[in-house]
Amino acid sequence: MKKNLSLLALWLGLCLGLAACRGEPEPAAQTEDRTPVNGDTLVEAALGEASNLIPALASDSASFAVIDRVYDGLVKLDKNLELVPALAEAWEFSEDQRTLTFKLRQGVSWHDGQPFTARDALFTYELMVDPGTPTAYANSFQQIEKAEAVDDHTFRVTYRRPLAKALSTWSFSIMPAHLLEGRDLAASPLARRPVGTGPYKMEKWEAGQRVTLVANDDYFEGRPHIDRVVIKVIPDLNAQMLELEAGHIDTMNLTPDQYEEKSGEADFKSAYNVFRYPAFSYGYLGFNLERPLFQDRKVRQALAHAIDLDEIVEGVLLGLGRVANGPFKPDMWASNHDIAPYPYDPAKARALLAEAGWLERDGLLVRDGRPFSFTIVTNQGNKIREQVGAIIQARLKEIGVEVKLQVIEWAAFLKEFLDRHNFDAVIMGWTIPTDPDLFDIWHSSKNRPGELNFISYRNEEVDRLVDEARFILDQDERKKIYDRVQEILHDDVPYVFLYVPDALPVVARRFIGPEVGPGGLGHNFNQWFVPPDERKYE
Repeated sequence: MKKNLSLLALWLGLCLGLAACRGEPEPAAQTEDRTPVNGDTLVEAALGEASNLIPALASDSASFAVIDRVYDGLVKLDKNLELVPALAEAWEFSEDQRTLTFKLRQGVSWHDGQPFTARDALFTYELMVDPGTPTAYANSFQQIEKAEAVDDHTFRVTYRRPLAKALSTWSFSIMPAHLLEGRDLAASPLARRPVGTGPYKMEKWEAGQRVTLVANDDYFEGRPHIDRVVIKVIPDLNAQMLELEAGHIDTMNLTPDQYEEKSGEADFKSAYNVFRYPAFSYGYLGFNLERPLFQDRKVRQALAHAIDLDEIVEGVLLGLGRVANGPFKPDMWASNHDIAPYPYDPAKARALLAEAGWLERDGLLVRDGRPFSFTIVTNQGNKIREQVGAIIQARLKEIGVEVKLQVIEWAAFLKEFLDRHNFDAVIMGWTIPTDPDLFDIWHSSKNRPGELNFISYRNEEVDRLVDEARFILDQDERKKIYDRVQEILHDDVPYVFLYVPDALPVVARRFIGPEVGPGGLGHNFNQWFVPPDERKYE
């Protein structure tokens, strides 16, 4: 999982199926020639700047917005969220499901012209399992007993035991051995100037302003039709809307209020296709469980009862989403439908807090002479999270809890607060992967600096179940385990699961090809094009 995943493949979000998607755009105005041609530039907005473009070291959506266009995995997800060939043209499992053999494509080159071979896949494995690599994504690779480059175009891995997500593990970006092997990863120039095999190559990174990518003429699946992709750093959604209306960017994700205002305007709809579909993500309030204030489960349950989730969905999302009930979308196969979100019940919240020793004094809850007070942090530029924070602040004040809100610039938010566990509570979001492996976020071993269990959640039963589920191939049996994990998370309340939003992207109408599938909007981006008479950029 990646932090706050959105942005086209990530920020644009995902939906479970076309039947669940809503608000299909009106067809773009027809032009005489609909034959795909090369040309033009797509300019998109990002709330934050990329931090590191080496896939093993990246953990934020701004970085992966670039990485996902520059690098390839051995496999990838298609429109219907099925794993299909990428750098590997075929693969085969052994009868016991432990050995996975990939037949790699021939004639693929890195952006610097060097040939891609099985050595690169082997190097990626070795890099990911190296104890000296500070990566959050090592564990799935650590399940491999043996990896070998059989020849230049055959790569084979043998797992200690069958792993449910063995194949999907290899959707992770393959990294270039000839540029990284034996080098100091922390000092590599690839952190800012990546060299991949992907459909786009790095052209320029203007710090704090934009990243410019140029189409790879030699891409093995065919050159993308859009010449360039420019990712502009605009750390405020209102500022992004001004840039969109001025024609300075071509796509962004609307906030619910922007969607409500703009989706009905004739002029706006004549310039942009507007989409709406359930995002493959959720928002949450997470508690730092290393802080004494949140180590009592009754306290966390009380806070869950004090937050009106319907108010958040209706008041902030304007009904463009739904209440979350756990770490999966409610309509995902792994979701436990017997679990209901904590009902809004201030009286129950006060009673639980009283049981935990918090007594009211002059309108504030106090224990051992100290008021119940803490700070919620979230990232700058995301108005939804700021508004959710304000609602939580108001509701907790009603039961005598003082909450302060701190909004922090994206890079500092990641490095100074989350990575260092330097916070009381956090409002954030996760993208839900297609394989429901919960290890990286919920296993107690994943709470080192820079890893994803930054709330320091520890539960021995969850550790055992999460680990066990990864090695069960039968989906029905696996679901039983995930149902139990969700029961425990519901009782423990390490997060208050808040909402599953709708994705609300817009794309300038001159781009032909955007379509919503179970994998969201960006699955066929390389086939998008602009008719010659509608091009905006040369």
